[in-house]
Amino acid sequence: MSRRMLLTALAGLPSIKRGDDLPALIIAAMARETISAEDGDILVLAQKIVSKSEGRQVWLRDVTPGPRAIQMAEETKKDPRVVELILQESSAVLRCQFGVIVVEHKSGLVMANAGIDASNVDDAAEDESVLLLPEDADASATRLRAALREKLGCDIGIVINDSFGRAWRNGTIGTAIGLSGPPGLWDMRGLPDRNGRLLRHTEVAIADELAAAASLVMGQGAEGLPVVHVRGFPLAFRQSSLRELLRDASHDMFR
Repeated sequence: MSRRMLLTALAGLPSIKRGDDLPALIIAAMARETISAEDGDILVLAQKIVSKSEGRQVWLRDVTPGPRAIQMAEETKKDPRVVELILQESSAVLRCQFGVIVVEHKSGLVMANAGIDASNVDDAAEDESVLLLPEDADASATRLRAALREKLGCDIGIVINDSFGRAWRNGTIGTAIGLSGPPGLWDMRGLPDRNGRLLRHTEVAIADELAAAASLVMGQGAEGLPVVHVRGFPLAFRQSSLRELLRDASHDMFR
């Protein structure tokens, strides 16, 4: 039996500002693509537009670095104001070297620089700012899903993605940081392989695979395509959470 999953980047979304109605903007973008919403559809949203709409943009002029941030800024050659924000957004610092600070974010994500980014953030020339991750990306996804259900009358899953590096490979990859509806982890243990042998260890990070596929369509630079509509996702929705995808520190060989 053949399978097909269709991913469509939604064009024409404006630059998002604090308080913007993301569901309404997304519905308008879907209409321009002549996409009629159906139960089981998924929208993958770039973290930046969610953070912008939630007012997570911080102006560096308002940040006063503390002693620890100043010391780490010397070690890493980073802006001490950005380092201060990294520390504020993190529960632990795991690695620190030139140009990068690897932390455990307050959400539990292990990532570089607490996900704080200045790319594709709208600044006045004299007024530098950075963007923080959503306070709770699962909650953000749940709110978006509920608003879309109310406006469209059908259940559309939400995945919020961001670009992550990985401890054992070069390059970044789209990764789920918040979700509602689609499962985070697909537990295939106990299912048969093609020869009837039962799978014993296979758990698929299905939300991350979805996030990575959407990243290919979104692009990473000036494309301006921060939302991807997905049709044909092969699994049913359920109660889901980022926590499914976070490895317990006791099993993490890279810390």
